Amino acid sequence: MSALDTWIVIGLLLLATLITRSSLFLLGHAVKLPPKLMHALRYAPAAALAAIVAPDLLLQGGELSLSWANPKLMGGLSAALFFLATRHLLGTIVVGMAAFSLLRVFG
Repeated sequence: MSALDTWIVIGLLLLATLITRSSLFLLGHAVKLPPKLMHALRYAPAAALAAIVAPDLLLQGGELSLSWANPKLMGGLSAALFFLATRHLLGTIVVGMAAFSLLRVFG
């Protein structure tokens, strides 16, 4: 593959990215999504975050670890319980990291 071919591929990928990512912004309110789809899309960020975080919390050494000895899982659970009780985001981060750190050091 020559240098020109590489630059052509980069340019085409840039164009494809710009078109797909900006299409809804460029069309504005001309595109009306059905209410059910709009409702479903509200859950997309939470689902994506859960798909990223859950394997890290539940897997230890590549295997499922649902025991009290898993510091990531216990830190995540303590953070979740703190958030449900207080709805304080910064405190949730502090509590989760403190629980994780303490369990790693002393566990």
